[in-house]
Amino acid sequence: MSGAPTQASGGPDQLERRLGVPDAVLIGLGSMIGAGIFASLAPAARAAGSGLLIGLAVAALVAYCNATSSARLAALYPSSGGTYVYGRERLGEFWGYLAGWAFVVGKTASCAAMALTVGAYIWPGQAHAVAVAAVVALTAVNYTGVQKSALMTRLVVTLVLAVLAAVVVVSLTSGSADATRLDVGSDATFGGVLQAAGLLFFAFAGYARIATLGEEIRDPARTIPLAIPVALGITLVVYTAVAVSVLLVLGPDGLASAGAPLTEAARAADAGWLVPVVRAGAALAALGSLLALILGVSRTTLAMARDHHLPHGLAAVHPKYKVPHRAELLIGAVVATAAATTDVRGAIGFSSFGVLAYYAVANACALTLTRVEGRPARIIPVLGLAGCLVLAFALPLSSVTTGAAVLVVGAAAYGVQRARARRP
Repeated sequence: MSGAPTQASGGPDQLERRLGVPDAVLIGLGSMIGAGIFASLAPAARAAGSGLLIGLAVAALVAYCNATSSARLAALYPSSGGTYVYGRERLGEFWGYLAGWAFVVGKTASCAAMALTVGAYIWPGQAHAVAVAAVVALTAVNYTGVQKSALMTRLVVTLVLAVLAAVVVVSLTSGSADATRLDVGSDATFGGVLQAAGLLFFAFAGYARIATLGEEIRDPARTIPLAIPVALGITLVVYTAVAVSVLLVLGPDGLASAGAPLTEAARAADAGWLVPVVRAGAALAALGSLLALILGVSRTTLAMARDHHLPHGLAAVHPKYKVPHRAELLIGAVVATAAATTDVRGAIGFSSFGVLAYYAVANACALTLTRVEGRPARIIPVLGLAGCLVLAFALPLSSVTTGAAVLVVGAAAYGVQRARARRP
């Protein structure tokens, strides 16, 4: 275990600190307030029934614990890589590697899911082709510098918040709204609520993007612990307002059967004019999530490449744009291939398991912090670690088996690499 923070030296292979608090918060919002809220409500309602809001509260509690642990660790280790770095420094090389593996593979699946969501809303008949085009375009945006990415994220977040606000206002003021639809009935089971929380967690997980960009944030010891809870708090308020308003007009059963919940809510509220706006907003939200996801995955790839857990050539930083350009191009190519060949459901289920495994390692790392290092109240990482494990194994069986298998493959690859390194 090493207590020495990993600092950027400002050399040719280091990233440049350009992001302040507003940019960091917006990147977090762009990652969270994205396609997740448009897509995760219906499957969560199918799992929890009238207990949907309880599931949302459980997901928010676990997300808060994870965010607090991540913020304290990111302030201490302001380098690209997030929990990959924290796990390596606090628990040992294997746990850092496993966290990085879970993040890169899981979030690459998330990228594919977001790209396919863009295609499904923009041109359903050519969803795969549109998805590939979106990946290529956003990889190009990220390649030209993180400040341009932050600027585009600001625009996307503003427009998506406007669309969500319109849905909330229209639903709350509609004659179709019925407060009794918020009542919790006998259909809400303990297991169903936990599964819903695991599915809804997918929509909260974007605050990790702030931590993985630690090497590009100014004054990270101050900025990161401030930006992460602010971004999470704003997201929770937005999600709660959207979930309540949609339940009021559709009810748990109507929400569970809706293919596009926010679109159906607009129709139920007699606001047909809002339907195309919601469709455009969903596509835009998915684009915003995809932009931030590519940004975060490429930075973890950079960190793992620096430590030779991935090909070292991926650690290169562009001399002009100061971005990990080779890592970004590789991630873009992999995501484009996945978007051309996979489906949304499988990608989201696997991603949720991988992300929860990633945050389980983050909470375990936070448990090793001392008071001098900024350790949070011990109950926070304990709840976060337990919550991640419970929600991960409460997911649908196919997601659990696929996610666990991929983690085993990653661990085996690490073992093979270590064995080769020991040979004369």
